[in-house]
Amino acid sequence: MLLLFIILPFEFLLLKEMLTQPNTRKVYVRKVRAGVARSERDVLAVEEPLELRLMHRGVTHPVAVTMRTPGEDFEMVAGFLLCEGIIQKHGDVREIRYCIDSPQQLYNIVTVELRDEIDFDPTRLQRNFFTTSACGICGKVSLESLEMQGCVPLPLTQPVVPISLITGLDAELRRAQQVFSKTGGLHAAALFDLDGQLQGLHEDVGRHNALDKLIGSRFMAGQLPVSQQVLMLSGRTSFELMQKSLMAQIPIIVSVGAPSSLAVELAQNFNITLIGFLRGDSFNIYAGPERVK
Repeated sequence: MLLLFIILPFEFLLLKEMLTQPNTRKVYVRKVRAGVARSERDVLAVEEPLELRLMHRGVTHPVAVTMRTPGEDFEMVAGFLLCEGIIQKHGDVREIRYCIDSPQQLYNIVTVELRDEIDFDPTRLQRNFFTTSACGICGKVSLESLEMQGCVPLPLTQPVVPISLITGLDAELRRAQQVFSKTGGLHAAALFDLDGQLQGLHEDVGRHNALDKLIGSRFMAGQLPVSQQVLMLSGRTSFELMQKSLMAQIPIIVSVGAPSSLAVELAQNFNITLIGFLRGDSFNIYAGPERVK
């Protein structure tokens, strides 16, 4: 019966959530308060590796290994592939499944099977993925890579939101972070509609994973592009997060932390409103002030 859930076709993959690993773990720690130490139970966010494989026309290609918090794995890999330009639409994917040839890593290996008829060049896997901020890729090359993927500037006039919608989003995000409230150790990415109502939130130990899960959930539900909502991030805004947001056509990005210089440059080049250092009723607008009344 286990395999029936794992290999369900793409449209019914959300049923697999009942089978994944826990996303928190209980441990005993020594807590010191006012010079007094005692043993108490604490809750940690789980971190596990996830290997992503692509299958096309019967051939399996290794793609990447990332550390993540278990849960919403299929959404995460779908979001990752979409944001990297490997897939463009819901129909490109035939099936997403856990790999059953390694029982010890059953929930740590995911295979995405592409439809035979799509145009897929496996050599792109060697050159497609952006280098992380630790590797020193230059800004000009990064932005040119986005243009090569067909990304175009977003319409700058829509949507327009009042300042009152932005203020307090950080508090709304914190209230909705269920796993963070237990562990204090997870990042979050959330979408709010133009009335300030929460539409979706995903958490992970990695900021990029949380956003992949969020975008992937929209992709699997057929709800892309995300052109009339606001993205709220729990940390700083990097080029990588901006790139993913651009692929999903998210027009307004708000974070509690600072953006990088390349993130600001991307926002300016592609007409994305970028807001940082949100603290209650104060924030900085780094790009696209036209969308904020």
